Amino acid sequence: MSLLSILRKQNKKNLFTTPSHGQKFFIFNKLRNFYKYDISETDTHDPHTALLEAERRASIIYGVKYTHFLTNGSTSGIIASVLTCTNKGDKVLIWRNAHPSHLNAVKLAGCEPVFYDLPIIKEWGIPDKTTPDMLNLEGIKAVIITSPTYEGIVSDIKAIKAICKNAYVIVDEAHGALYPYSEKLPESAVKIADFTIQSLHKTAGGLNPTALLHVNCDLDASKALSMINTTSPSYPLLASIEANINYLNSKRGRKKLDELISNLQKLRTINFDFYGDDITKILIKKAGLTGYELSEKLFEEFNIEDEKTNEISTMLLCGLGTDYKKLESLKKALIKLS
Repeated sequence: MSLLSILRKQNKKNLFTTPSHGQKFFIFNKLRNFYKYDISETDTHDPHTALLEAERRASIIYGVKYTHFLTNGSTSGIIASVLTCTNKGDKVLIWRNAHPSHLNAVKLAGCEPVFYDLPIIKEWGIPDKTTPDMLNLEGIKAVIITSPTYEGIVSDIKAIKAICKNAYVIVDEAHGALYPYSEKLPESAVKIADFTIQSLHKTAGGLNPTALLHVNCDLDASKALSMINTTSPSYPLLASIEANINYLNSKRGRKKLDELISNLQKLRTINFDFYGDDITKILIKKAGLTGYELSEKLFEEFNIEDEKTNEISTMLLCGLGTDYKKLESLKKALIKLS
């Protein structure tokens, strides 16, 4: 029985349990359906077993040993990975300007952070990829790699994994959750790294803050996750993760992704400067304009809001919700600006 089927069955009962809204009292009426399916583990027949089965099916889809559903974002996956593969006092190698969860994970594990720096691609004002020669692995127990970067720069995880003989490789692939579902996108780290963390909510159409932790080594991350997660999980969010993965893995989902990629490829044919390994990250710049000026023009003149901007370039984030109409409006704006 799937998580969603359990929630639908549970909605027919009269509950004298937590959560106290009882699935019928809606403080915020716009979230009526969310309330209806918001249950507690005590409310129905063993939803935890259904969750474990959903995670097992997901691990088969991704081709890994274990997949864990996360309802506290990729942050919880990063923390759980470090807690799982290190002991107090171990050294963990991290990028100096990485997401705060990397350093926080090291601190929570009682480990010693060791930092490495990434060069800046000066023509675009963004960090470059991580390469094996940047990593001094002497005495290192684990290394955390951000790939792709926020702007869609992808590292060679196979090459990095090859040199990490005595260190676990943790890949923050938060912005690469679509990679396993298309050969037209960069290769995912899920079958390469020891731990790979993906945010479904960033590009794959998931609800905030749904994410996945993939484990491809013999370590069990469930104990670490139980230490940092609530004992009252959100079953609507967990069910949405199951549905999200099933959709991505379906013919309908893959067709939707293929259409997105095709539309993005057409966008790149216009006379504008594009950059990056990941086509779903539209990194652009225009001669004569700073990134901030380009961002302002897109917003003020065309009602288009970007995801991230620097002095040189501007990045617009795309995902399953980026339809043809939205991309056409961007295309027309860029043509006018060019």
